Amino acid sequence: MEDNARGGYVSDEMLGTFVPIVVYWLYSGLYSLLGGLENYRLHSKKEEDEKNLVNKKEVVKGVILQQAVQAIVATILFAVTTNDSEAAVDQQQSSVVVLIRQFVIAMAVLDTWQYFMHRYMHQNKFLYRQIHSQHHRLVVPYAFGALYNHPLEGLILDTVGGAMAFLASGMSPRVSIFFFSFATVKTVDDHCGLWLPGNLFHIFFKNNSAYHDIHHQFYGSKYNFSQPFFVMWDRILGTYMPYKLEPRDGGGFEARPATDGCKED
Repeated sequence: MEDNARGGYVSDEMLGTFVPIVVYWLYSGLYSLLGGLENYRLHSKKEEDEKNLVNKKEVVKGVILQQAVQAIVATILFAVTTNDSEAAVDQQQSSVVVLIRQFVIAMAVLDTWQYFMHRYMHQNKFLYRQIHSQHHRLVVPYAFGALYNHPLEGLILDTVGGAMAFLASGMSPRVSIFFFSFATVKTVDDHCGLWLPGNLFHIFFKNNSAYHDIHHQFYGSKYNFSQPFFVMWDRILGTYMPYKLEPRDGGGFEARPATDGCKED
């Protein structure tokens, strides 16, 4: 690992802290530009304006606050683990098998933590009313609202969950740049409110924008808690609600619960 002061390079720890934040705004900005494509939206622009209970200025402020907390925690985490990470970084980066294993472990840990914390915040009326309901002010999700949460929820679900995934997987700060950037892109995609043809996340993941949109609707609020990668815990614990896509009046699609005999998309 290069020394920032001697070599003039930005450290892996610095990149691991701030690259996912930059990726968040770039990727959500791309989806904001595509938001006018009514033929691919899961809700109309009119629904977005009428149903959401918070304005976009407040959403941006909330996301920036959460990202500031994440940056502080990441800085502390890297500071206390740097020596261990530096000792093994070269060996880890030379092995594709090790990298794949680290990604899989981190994904499983993050998914498990977020499923159970997310579900508990729905089941506990106090936590839902005081904390998690803030995220559900976005009845019609959109990309840059993906991390719009109560600050305490952001700390518990995303920041602590990310720290646990980092530590459990044993990944280096350099590897974390790629993992957390990937997790950020996936989270933004799940909230983008669009169903675009050829989207690889829709092809390879059952947990996608339509799946998560079901959760944001009143009838699906007790289902589809899984995030951000897989749906295994929903399937295992009976909170899985499959969906079907139907043409929406005025263009676009509508994600609705799949009934018996309906083919799941």
